[in-house]
Amino acid sequence: LLVNSENVFSGSHQNSQTSEKPPPSPPQNHRRKRGKNITNMGKGGSLSEGVIKNIIISYTYVAIWIFLSFTVIVYNKYILDKKMYDWPFPISLTMIHMSFCSTLAFLLIKVFKFVEPVSMSRDTYLRSVVPIGALYSLSLWLSNSAYIYLSVSFIQMLKALMPVAVYSIGVLFKKEGFKSETMINMLSISFGVAIAAYGEARFDVWGVILQLGAVAFEATRLVMIQILLTSKGITLNPITSLYYVAPCCLAFLFIPWIVVEFPILRDTSSFHFDYLIFGTNSFCAFALNLAVFLLVGKTSALTMNVAGVVKDWLLIAFSWSVIKDTVTPINLFGYGIAFLGVAYYNHAKLQALKAKDAQKTAQQVDEETGRLLEEREGNEGGRKNEPED
Repeated sequence: LLVNSENVFSGSHQNSQTSEKPPPSPPQNHRRKRGKNITNMGKGGSLSEGVIKNIIISYTYVAIWIFLSFTVIVYNKYILDKKMYDWPFPISLTMIHMSFCSTLAFLLIKVFKFVEPVSMSRDTYLRSVVPIGALYSLSLWLSNSAYIYLSVSFIQMLKALMPVAVYSIGVLFKKEGFKSETMINMLSISFGVAIAAYGEARFDVWGVILQLGAVAFEATRLVMIQILLTSKGITLNPITSLYYVAPCCLAFLFIPWIVVEFPILRDTSSFHFDYLIFGTNSFCAFALNLAVFLLVGKTSALTMNVAGVVKDWLLIAFSWSVIKDTVTPINLFGYGIAFLGVAYYNHAKLQALKAKDAQKTAQQVDEETGRLLEEREGNEGGRKNEPED
Protein backbone atom coordinates (compact mmCIF):
# COMPACT_ATOMS: atom_id res chain seq x y z
CA LEU A 1 0.00 0.00 0.00
CA LEU A 2 1.40 3.33 -1.06
CA VAL A 3 1.53 6.53 0.94
CA ASN A 4 0.72 9.74 -0.86
CA SER A 5 4.14 10.90 -2.03
CA GLU A 6 3.02 14.52 -2.07
CA ASN A 7 2.20 14.47 1.64
CA VAL A 8 5.42 12.69 2.55
CA PHE A 9 7.72 14.88 0.53
CA SER A 10 5.97 18.10 1.55
CA GLY A 11 6.36 17.04 5.19
CA SER A 12 10.03 16.25 4.56
CA HIS A 13 10.60 19.63 3.01
CA GLN A 14 9.02 21.46 5.93
CA ASN A 15 11.03 19.47 8.46
CA SER A 16 14.28 20.10 6.62
CA GLN A 17 13.59 23.82 6.77
CA THR A 18 12.75 23.92 10.47
CA SER A 19 15.74 21.82 11.61
CA GLU A 20 18.64 23.77 10.12
CA LYS A 21 22.05 23.12 11.73
CA PRO A 22 23.93 25.94 13.51
CA PRO A 23 27.06 27.52 11.95
CA PRO A 24 30.37 25.59 12.23
CA SER A 25 31.94 25.75 15.68
CA PRO A 26 35.41 27.11 16.42
CA PRO A 27 38.24 24.56 16.03
CA GLN A 28 38.81 24.18 19.79
CA ASN A 29 35.15 23.16 20.30
CA HIS A 30 34.92 21.04 17.17
CA ARG A 31 35.00 17.68 18.96
CA ARG A 32 32.35 18.68 21.51
CA LYS A 33 29.99 20.14 18.87
CA ARG A 34 30.47 17.13 16.65
CA GLY A 35 29.34 14.91 19.51
CA LYS A 36 26.17 16.99 19.92
CA ASN A 37 25.40 16.76 16.20
CA ILE A 38 25.81 12.98 16.24
CA THR A 39 23.47 12.82 19.25
CA ASN A 40 20.83 14.87 17.41
CA MET A 41 21.11 12.63 14.35
CA GLY A 42 20.80 9.60 16.58
CA LYS A 43 17.43 10.79 17.81
CA GLY A 44 16.03 10.29 14.32
CA GLY A 45 14.89 13.88 13.91
CA SER A 46 11.44 15.11 12.95
CA LEU A 47 11.88 13.93 9.35
CA SER A 48 11.70 10.22 10.18
CA GLU A 49 8.90 10.80 12.67
CA GLY A 50 6.88 12.72 10.07
CA VAL A 51 7.26 9.98 7.46
CA ILE A 52 6.32 7.26 9.95
CA LYS A 53 3.32 9.30 11.10
CA ASN A 54 2.07 9.68 7.52
CA ILE A 55 2.48 5.96 6.91
CA ILE A 56 0.54 5.08 10.09
CA ILE A 57 -2.25 7.53 9.21
CA SER A 58 -2.53 6.17 5.65
CA TYR A 59 -2.64 2.55 6.81
CA THR A 60 -5.24 3.51 9.42
CA TYR A 61 -7.51 5.03 6.76
CA VAL A 62 -7.04 1.95 4.56
CA ALA A 63 -7.94 -0.35 7.47
CA ILE A 64 -11.04 1.74 8.29
CA TRP A 65 -12.17 1.65 4.64
CA ILE A 66 -11.68 -2.11 4.36
CA PHE A 67 -13.52 -2.68 7.66
CA LEU A 68 -16.50 -0.48 6.70
CA SER A 69 -16.77 -1.87 3.17
CA PHE A 70 -16.56 -5.38 4.58
CA THR A 71 -19.18 -4.55 7.22
CA VAL A 72 -21.68 -3.00 4.80
CA ILE A 73 -21.54 -5.97 2.41
CA VAL A 74 -21.91 -8.58 5.16
CA TYR A 75 -24.60 -6.51 6.94
CA ASN A 76 -26.67 -6.19 3.75
CA LYS A 77 -26.33 -9.93 3.18
CA TYR A 78 -27.49 -10.57 6.76
CA ILE A 79 -30.60 -8.39 6.38
CA LEU A 80 -31.66 -9.62 2.95
CA ASP A 81 -30.84 -13.33 3.16
CA LYS A 82 -33.87 -15.51 3.89
CA LYS A 83 -31.77 -17.79 6.09
CA MET A 84 -30.62 -14.93 8.35
CA TYR A 85 -32.62 -11.80 9.24
CA ASP A 86 -35.07 -12.67 6.45
CA TRP A 87 -36.10 -9.22 5.21
CA PRO A 88 -35.90 -9.68 1.40
CA PHE A 89 -36.80 -6.14 0.37
CA PRO A 90 -33.76 -4.69 -1.45
CA ILE A 91 -35.56 -1.60 -2.77
CA SER A 92 -36.77 -0.68 0.72
CA LEU A 93 -33.30 -1.21 2.16
CA THR A 94 -31.73 0.98 -0.53
CA MET A 95 -34.33 3.70 0.07
CA ILE A 96 -33.57 3.64 3.81
CA HIS A 97 -29.86 4.08 2.97
CA MET A 98 -30.56 6.97 0.59
CA SER A 99 -32.86 8.73 3.08
CA PHE A 100 -30.27 8.46 5.85
CA CYS A 101 -27.37 9.53 3.61
CA SER A 102 -29.34 12.48 2.18
CA THR A 103 -30.11 13.76 5.66
CA LEU A 104 -26.55 13.46 6.97
CA ALA A 105 -25.05 14.93 3.79
CA PHE A 106 -27.39 17.92 4.12
CA LEU A 107 -26.31 18.42 7.74
CA LEU A 108 -22.60 18.16 6.91
CA ILE A 109 -22.81 20.63 4.02
CA LYS A 110 -25.49 23.11 5.05
CA VAL A 111 -25.39 23.05 8.86
CA PHE A 112 -21.89 22.03 9.98
CA LYS A 113 -20.13 23.38 6.85
CA PHE A 114 -17.85 20.31 6.83
CA VAL A 115 -17.69 20.34 3.02
CA GLU A 116 -18.21 23.21 0.61
CA PRO A 117 -21.17 22.66 -1.78
CA VAL A 118 -20.64 22.72 -5.53
CA SER A 119 -22.29 25.56 -7.43
CA MET A 120 -24.65 23.94 -9.89
CA SER A 121 -27.48 25.35 -11.99
CA ARG A 122 -30.87 23.71 -12.24
CA ASP A 123 -30.27 22.85 -15.89
CA THR A 124 -26.94 21.18 -15.06
CA TYR A 125 -28.59 19.20 -12.29
CA LEU A 126 -31.36 17.94 -14.55
CA ARG A 127 -29.07 17.13 -17.48
CA SER A 128 -26.11 15.70 -15.55
CA VAL A 129 -27.00 14.59 -12.03
CA VAL A 130 -30.45 13.12 -12.69
CA PRO A 131 -29.25 10.54 -15.28
CA ILE A 132 -26.40 9.56 -12.97
CA GLY A 133 -28.87 9.22 -10.08
CA ALA A 134 -31.10 6.97 -12.18
CA LEU A 135 -28.17 4.68 -13.05
CA TYR A 136 -27.01 4.63 -9.43
CA SER A 137 -30.45 3.67 -8.14
CA LEU A 138 -30.65 0.76 -10.62
CA SER A 139 -27.14 -0.38 -9.70
CA LEU A 140 -27.88 -0.38 -5.96
CA TRP A 141 -31.26 -2.04 -6.41
CA LEU A 142 -29.92 -4.92 -8.50
CA SER A 143 -26.73 -5.42 -6.47
CA ASN A 144 -28.67 -5.63 -3.19
CA SER A 145 -31.18 -7.99 -4.81
CA ALA A 146 -28.37 -10.35 -5.79
CA TYR A 147 -27.59 -11.03 -2.09
CA ILE A 148 -30.89 -12.88 -1.81
CA TYR A 149 -29.84 -15.47 -4.40
CA LEU A 150 -26.03 -15.64 -4.39
CA SER A 151 -23.27 -16.12 -1.84
CA VAL A 152 -21.04 -13.23 -0.80
CA SER A 153 -17.96 -14.95 -2.20
CA PHE A 154 -19.50 -15.52 -5.64
CA ILE A 155 -20.77 -11.95 -5.83
CA GLN A 156 -17.24 -10.66 -5.21
CA MET A 157 -15.98 -12.88 -8.01
CA LEU A 158 -18.60 -11.53 -10.41
CA LYS A 159 -17.62 -7.96 -9.46
CA ALA A 160 -14.21 -8.65 -11.03
CA LEU A 161 -15.98 -7.97 -14.34
CA MET A 162 -16.22 -4.26 -13.49
CA PRO A 163 -13.07 -3.23 -15.45
CA VAL A 164 -14.40 -5.18 -18.44
CA ALA A 165 -17.73 -3.35 -18.32
CA VAL A 166 -16.14 0.09 -17.78
CA TYR A 167 -13.69 -0.40 -20.65
CA SER A 168 -16.33 -1.75 -23.04
CA ILE A 169 -18.79 1.06 -22.32
CA GLY A 170 -15.95 3.60 -22.48
CA VAL A 171 -15.06 2.36 -25.97
CA LEU A 172 -18.74 2.46 -26.94
CA PHE A 173 -19.03 6.12 -25.87
CA LYS A 174 -15.57 6.91 -27.33
CA LYS A 175 -14.08 7.76 -23.93
CA GLU A 176 -11.55 4.92 -24.27
CA GLY A 177 -9.49 3.98 -27.29
CA PHE A 178 -9.77 0.41 -28.56
CA LYS A 179 -6.53 -1.51 -28.03
CA SER A 180 -6.05 -5.18 -28.87
CA GLU A 181 -3.79 -5.72 -25.86
CA THR A 182 -6.39 -4.28 -23.47
CA MET A 183 -9.16 -6.31 -25.08
CA ILE A 184 -7.15 -9.51 -24.64
CA ASN A 185 -6.74 -8.57 -20.99
CA MET A 186 -10.51 -8.03 -20.68
CA LEU A 187 -11.15 -11.44 -22.26
CA SER A 188 -8.79 -13.08 -19.75
CA ILE A 189 -10.74 -11.50 -16.87
CA SER A 190 -14.02 -12.69 -18.38
CA PHE A 191 -12.58 -16.17 -18.89
CA GLY A 192 -11.54 -16.34 -15.23
CA VAL A 193 -14.99 -15.24 -14.02
CA ALA A 194 -16.60 -17.82 -16.33
CA ILE A 195 -14.48 -20.57 -14.74
CA ALA A 196 -15.44 -19.31 -11.27
CA ALA A 197 -19.12 -19.37 -12.27
CA TYR A 198 -18.74 -22.90 -13.63
CA GLY A 199 -17.40 -24.06 -10.27
CA GLU A 200 -20.05 -22.25 -8.19
CA ALA A 201 -21.94 -24.69 -5.96
CA ARG A 202 -24.96 -22.38 -5.44
CA PHE A 203 -25.28 -21.09 -8.99
CA ASP A 204 -28.54 -19.21 -9.53
CA VAL A 205 -29.29 -17.83 -12.99
CA TRP A 206 -31.55 -15.02 -11.76
CA GLY A 207 -29.02 -13.95 -9.17
CA VAL A 208 -26.24 -13.86 -11.78
CA ILE A 209 -28.45 -11.79 -14.10
CA LEU A 210 -29.14 -9.31 -11.28
CA GLN A 211 -25.44 -8.96 -10.38
CA LEU A 212 -24.32 -8.60 -14.02
CA GLY A 213 -27.03 -5.96 -14.49
CA ALA A 214 -25.73 -4.12 -11.43
CA VAL A 215 -22.18 -4.21 -12.84
CA ALA A 216 -23.42 -2.90 -16.21
CA PHE A 217 -25.37 0.00 -14.67
CA GLU A 218 -22.50 0.90 -12.31
CA ALA A 219 -20.00 0.89 -15.19
CA THR A 220 -22.33 3.09 -17.24
CA ARG A 221 -22.65 5.46 -14.28
CA LEU A 222 -18.86 5.78 -13.99
CA VAL A 223 -18.53 6.57 -17.69
CA MET A 224 -21.43 9.04 -17.51
CA ILE A 225 -19.69 10.84 -14.64
CA GLN A 226 -16.77 11.48 -17.01
CA ILE A 227 -19.05 12.63 -19.81
CA LEU A 228 -21.65 14.66 -17.89
CA LEU A 229 -19.66 16.03 -14.94
CA THR A 230 -15.87 15.77 -15.30
CA SER A 231 -15.86 17.11 -18.86
CA LYS A 232 -17.75 20.18 -17.60
CA GLY A 233 -15.28 20.79 -14.79
CA ILE A 234 -17.67 19.60 -12.05
CA THR A 235 -15.95 17.49 -9.38
CA LEU A 236 -17.99 15.83 -6.66
CA ASN A 237 -16.47 14.11 -3.63
CA PRO A 238 -18.44 11.30 -1.90
CA ILE A 239 -20.20 13.74 0.46
CA THR A 240 -21.34 16.21 -2.21
CA SER A 241 -22.23 13.24 -4.43
CA LEU A 242 -24.62 11.98 -1.77
CA TYR A 243 -25.99 15.49 -1.27
CA TYR A 244 -26.94 15.82 -4.94
CA VAL A 245 -27.44 12.20 -6.05
CA ALA A 246 -29.07 10.48 -3.03
CA PRO A 247 -32.38 12.44 -3.19
CA CYS A 248 -32.53 11.71 -6.90
CA CYS A 249 -31.99 7.99 -6.25
CA LEU A 250 -34.72 8.05 -3.62
CA ALA A 251 -37.17 9.53 -6.12
CA PHE A 252 -36.35 6.94 -8.80
CA LEU A 253 -36.57 4.01 -6.37
CA PHE A 254 -39.98 5.15 -5.12
CA ILE A 255 -41.61 4.11 -8.42
CA PRO A 256 -40.64 0.39 -8.39
CA TRP A 257 -41.07 0.31 -4.60
CA ILE A 258 -44.76 1.26 -4.91
CA VAL A 259 -45.35 -1.52 -7.46
CA VAL A 260 -43.08 -4.33 -6.21
CA GLU A 261 -42.53 -4.11 -2.45
CA PHE A 262 -45.09 -1.78 -0.92
CA PRO A 263 -48.07 -4.14 -1.40
CA ILE A 264 -46.18 -6.97 0.34
CA LEU A 265 -45.05 -4.74 3.21
CA ARG A 266 -48.59 -3.37 3.59
CA ASP A 267 -50.05 -6.86 3.85
CA THR A 268 -47.36 -8.02 6.29
CA SER A 269 -48.86 -6.67 9.47
CA SER A 270 -46.34 -8.52 11.63
CA PHE A 271 -43.42 -6.40 10.43
CA HIS A 272 -42.08 -3.73 12.80
CA PHE A 273 -39.31 -1.35 11.79
CA ASP A 274 -36.16 -2.29 13.68
CA TYR A 275 -34.45 1.03 14.34
CA LEU A 276 -31.31 -0.59 15.74
CA ILE A 277 -30.70 -2.87 12.75
CA PHE A 278 -31.59 -0.41 9.99
CA GLY A 279 -30.11 2.58 11.80
CA THR A 280 -26.70 0.97 12.29
CA ASN A 281 -26.78 -0.47 8.78
CA SER A 282 -27.50 2.96 7.26
CA PHE A 283 -24.84 4.60 9.42
CA CYS A 284 -22.26 2.07 8.19
CA ALA A 285 -23.24 2.83 4.60
CA PHE A 286 -22.78 6.55 5.16
CA ALA A 287 -19.54 6.04 7.12
CA LEU A 288 -18.20 4.06 4.15
CA ASN A 289 -18.72 7.06 1.87
CA LEU A 290 -17.03 9.31 4.42
CA ALA A 291 -14.12 6.86 4.64
CA VAL A 292 -13.72 7.01 0.86
CA PHE A 293 -13.62 10.80 1.09
CA LEU A 294 -10.86 10.67 3.72
CA LEU A 295 -8.92 7.83 2.08
CA VAL A 296 -8.70 9.52 -1.31
CA GLY A 297 -7.22 12.61 0.33
CA LYS A 298 -4.52 10.64 2.18
CA THR A 299 -3.54 7.94 -0.30
CA SER A 300 -3.41 7.26 -4.03
CA ALA A 301 -5.87 5.63 -6.44
CA LEU A 302 -3.57 2.62 -6.60
CA THR A 303 -3.92 2.19 -2.84
CA MET A 304 -7.70 2.06 -3.26
CA ASN A 305 -7.35 -0.70 -5.86
CA VAL A 306 -4.94 -2.73 -3.71
CA ALA A 307 -7.17 -2.28 -0.65
CA GLY A 308 -10.15 -3.41 -2.73
CA VAL A 309 -8.35 -6.61 -3.67
CA VAL A 310 -7.50 -7.30 -0.01
CA LYS A 311 -11.15 -6.69 0.91
CA ASP A 312 -12.39 -9.11 -1.77
CA TRP A 313 -10.13 -11.93 -0.56
CA LEU A 314 -11.16 -11.26 3.05
CA LEU A 315 -14.83 -11.44 2.07
CA ILE A 316 -14.29 -14.73 0.26
CA ALA A 317 -12.50 -16.16 3.30
CA PHE A 318 -15.24 -14.84 5.64
CA SER A 319 -18.00 -16.21 3.41
CA TRP A 320 -16.36 -19.65 3.46
CA SER A 321 -15.36 -19.81 7.13
CA VAL A 322 -18.15 -17.95 8.96
CA ILE A 323 -21.23 -17.88 6.73
CA LYS A 324 -20.34 -21.42 5.59
CA ASP A 325 -20.79 -20.70 1.90
CA THR A 326 -19.26 -23.33 -0.36
CA VAL A 327 -16.10 -22.15 -2.13
CA THR A 328 -14.75 -24.77 -4.54
CA PRO A 329 -11.19 -25.07 -5.92
CA ILE A 330 -12.58 -24.23 -9.37
CA ASN A 331 -14.04 -21.03 -7.86
CA LEU A 332 -10.65 -19.99 -6.54
CA PHE A 333 -8.80 -20.99 -9.73
CA GLY A 334 -11.15 -18.95 -11.92
CA TYR A 335 -11.10 -15.96 -9.60
CA GLY A 336 -7.30 -16.19 -9.47
CA ILE A 337 -7.15 -15.80 -13.26
CA ALA A 338 -9.56 -12.86 -13.11
CA PHE A 339 -7.58 -11.34 -10.24
CA LEU A 340 -4.34 -11.44 -12.25
CA GLY A 341 -6.11 -9.82 -15.19
CA VAL A 342 -7.49 -7.02 -13.01
CA ALA A 343 -4.08 -6.50 -11.40
CA TYR A 344 -2.42 -6.19 -14.81
CA TYR A 345 -5.14 -3.76 -15.95
CA ASN A 346 -4.59 -1.55 -12.89
CA HIS A 347 -0.83 -1.67 -13.44
CA ALA A 348 -1.23 -0.66 -17.09
CA LYS A 349 -3.55 2.22 -16.14
CA LEU A 350 -1.05 3.42 -13.52
CA GLN A 351 1.84 3.34 -16.02
CA ALA A 352 -0.28 5.27 -18.53
CA LEU A 353 -1.06 7.93 -15.91
CA LYS A 354 2.62 8.20 -14.98
CA ALA A 355 3.62 8.58 -18.63
CA LYS A 356 0.95 11.24 -19.12
CA ASP A 357 2.13 13.16 -16.05
CA ALA A 358 5.75 12.91 -17.18
CA GLN A 359 4.84 14.20 -20.63
CA LYS A 360 2.87 17.07 -19.11
CA THR A 361 5.80 17.96 -16.82
CA ALA A 362 8.27 17.85 -19.71
CA GLN A 363 5.98 20.08 -21.76
CA GLN A 364 5.76 22.60 -18.91
CA VAL A 365 9.57 22.60 -18.59
CA ASP A 366 9.97 23.15 -22.34
CA GLU A 367 7.51 26.04 -22.26
CA GLU A 368 9.27 27.63 -19.28
CA THR A 369 12.68 27.21 -20.96
CA GLY A 370 11.39 28.77 -24.17
CA ARG A 371 9.94 31.69 -22.26
CA LEU A 372 13.22 32.32 -20.44
CA LEU A 373 15.17 32.16 -23.71
CA GLU A 374 12.81 34.67 -25.30
CA GLU A 375 13.23 37.02 -22.33
CA ARG A 376 17.00 36.66 -22.50
CA GLU A 377 17.11 37.32 -26.23
CA GLY A 378 14.85 40.33 -25.73
CA ASN A 379 17.13 41.74 -23.02
CA GLU A 380 20.23 41.22 -25.16
CA GLY A 381 18.53 42.88 -28.13
CA GLY A 382 17.59 45.86 -25.97
CA ARG A 383 21.17 46.26 -24.81
CA LYS A 384 22.44 46.26 -28.40
CA ASN A 385 19.98 48.92 -29.37
CA GLU A 386 21.04 51.24 -26.50
CA PRO A 387 23.02 54.28 -27.81
CA GLU A 388 26.69 54.41 -26.82
CA ASP A 389 28.05 57.45 -24.93
